[in-house]
Amino acid sequence: MPDPTIPESNIKAMTTLCDLADRELLMIIGWAKQIPGFSSLSLVDQMSLLRGSWMEVMLLGLVFRSLPFPEKLVYAEDYIMDDMKSRICTLRPLYVCTTQLVQRYRHLRLEKEEYVTLKALVLTNSDSAQIEDAQSVQDLQDLLQEALHEYEMSHHPNEPRRGGQLLLTLPLLRQTASKVLHHFHSVRIQSTVPMHKLFLEMLEAKT
Repeated sequence: MPDPTIPESNIKAMTTLCDLADRELLMIIGWAKQIPGFSSLSLVDQMSLLRGSWMEVMLLGLVFRSLPFPEKLVYAEDYIMDDMKSRICTLRPLYVCTTQLVQRYRHLRLEKEEYVTLKALVLTNSDSAQIEDAQSVQDLQDLLQEALHEYEMSHHPNEPRRGGQLLLTLPLLRQTASKVLHHFHSVRIQSTVPMHKLFLEMLEAKT
């Protein structure tokens, strides 16, 4: 929780978001290792996938946390941004595009099991061009898509297109993540906000 005595501002908001992102990156790395098959990939491919997809994975987590809260983005339990706060912090463009993504998933009634599987698919569907063993990554993608298909067949048999509809949200997720990354890059160039080493390394990997 940022210091409540400091007035809301863009600097305060971005400092908080950079700090949260650095902490969540550590959680994402630990989570990825628990995905069946991910640790079997070479260390180079594991890092390439993480570097290529971390913002999408992080954004999907933000979306899922925000689903129960209309017009709010839940970055953390004690750091929630609404439209008014986004205006004060001059972050409204990011707020708008991210809440649109939340609305898309809310309309689909995204469930926890679907969210977890989508998150793993996003990780393995990285745009990295530095993959050593593309076949092993493809095999892992196939397993995850099969898992999503099996879940939909057993839990939503009356919605045969549901799995496809969920996968069709991924281009919008990537597009939104690109906008967020662009904003963080601008902040990095301005050097007005402190950034932790891990977050900075991952951000520079997406330059």
